[in-house]
Amino acid sequence: MDFARCIALENSRVRLRPLELTDFEDLKAVAFDPEVWRFLTTPMPRNSVDLAAYLAQAVRDREAGKRYPFAIIDKESGRVVGSTSYGNIALDDKRLEIGWTWLGSEYQRTGINRAAKHLLLKYAFGELGCERVELKTDARNWKSREAMRRMGATEEGTLRSHCLTQGGLRRDSVYFSILKSEWDQLCHTVFQQFDARG
Repeated sequence: MDFARCIALENSRVRLRPLELTDFEDLKAVAFDPEVWRFLTTPMPRNSVDLAAYLAQAVRDREAGKRYPFAIIDKESGRVVGSTSYGNIALDDKRLEIGWTWLGSEYQRTGINRAAKHLLLKYAFGELGCERVELKTDARNWKSREAMRRMGATEEGTLRSHCLTQGGLRRDSVYFSILKSEWDQLCHTVFQQFDARG
């Protein structure tokens, strides 16, 4: 995967492009809600300095080829309302993970997350030639688990005491996947509203 390439994706609901330091002002409006970060392993930005550090780290991760962070842009408002990433990329094995996803509270349960996942899945199975896309979440995050099921991901199992949360607790991580062999069917069912228009 070419981390230097500017990957820009768009459907009827959202635009995705590389996360940049200049996204600070838009993200400042949505990033300081503790509920947004409750189940994430990434430390919650508590102030402008933390948010700037979060953005700088995301940019460094991309430059180092560690993960590819995207800004999620709501096409209705034109604002950056969150972020998502490709990570744990193993293109020799034709797989990667979609994760590190967060949205401002007012943009949750609006279809923005599903629209962003549509774009990332379509690009992964198409341009990148992946055979498998993985997703994971904190076992306690029932909203996220249900969202993954609704978009057609298969729950594969739980890794117990998998990683440390920002609150210092050990979390169990539930793994999901979508396979390339399942993608066409999901395009015509779960993601039909986006696939017909791009």
